Amino acid sequence: MITRITPFKSPVSQRGRGLSIGRIGIYAFLFGAALFFLIPLYVMLTTSFKSMDEIRGGSIFFLPSRLDFSSWIQAWSSACTGVNCEGLRVGFWNSVMIVVPSTVSSIFLGALNGYALSFWRPRGATIVFGILMVGAFIPVQVMIYPLVKILAYMGIFSSLYGIILVHVVFSMPIMTLLFYGYYKGIPRELFNAARIDGIGFWRIFLHMMLPMAKPMLIVAGIMQITGIWNDYILGLIFAGADHLPMTVQLNNIINTTTGERLYNLNMAATMITSCVPLLIYFVSGRWFVRGITAGAIKG
Repeated sequence: MITRITPFKSPVSQRGRGLSIGRIGIYAFLFGAALFFLIPLYVMLTTSFKSMDEIRGGSIFFLPSRLDFSSWIQAWSSACTGVNCEGLRVGFWNSVMIVVPSTVSSIFLGALNGYALSFWRPRGATIVFGILMVGAFIPVQVMIYPLVKILAYMGIFSSLYGIILVHVVFSMPIMTLLFYGYYKGIPRELFNAARIDGIGFWRIFLHMMLPMAKPMLIVAGIMQITGIWNDYILGLIFAGADHLPMTVQLNNIINTTTGERLYNLNMAATMITSCVPLLIYFVSGRWFVRGITAGAIKG
């Protein structure tokens, strides 16, 4: 006699195959949230390719009758950002010169601080870490005037070095917190073994800790690039007239009018300014999620 054994199916797996009310609600919420963010992006993108006559027709949600790249070209090369009419290309390279050193410096110093506070624990480390955390919750506006006075005394106010230093200072608390939490999840036995082998402070940091912190380096890089690129108030105050970032010049283009307001030009300038953060998110979004997940598991 052959007994037929049927596989056991748990109630959870059986319920998971159907669409419950809760799952439908989640899908509806996610779909609505996606539309909430994508519709303005769609309107901006389509408007940037339309002529002013087509925009005046009120067809805001319609696709352009033909692709017109003239507003993009004008926004990049000849739009007036105040008294100068050189377009956004000047602000683009200013933003690049600000973002690259600010991102590299803040991530390196944050990783170094997190490493020192996690493993070496110098005297007063708890106090230093507490001061950094307090600084992370102080509003930027409160610290603007003291920083203006300090940078003016140092002779670097309204300069490229000044705005880079400001971004590094404001990024230090959150970068230290990220790497401190990540390094706390690394087994201390690895550090102790390296110390027994006679490896010093810098070799452990450069050859052990940084390679193991690649997920957090990716997260920190995405946060810093997008945060510094999108900054407006710090660039407006500390960069000076010769190093204004792209966001400040975008504001000048939108608010500078000598007659008719060119909506297609404004939308094209906005899309050009947001291209770098959008590209970062599209290309590195999955790495950002992986890095956050790795940090959460290790922490």
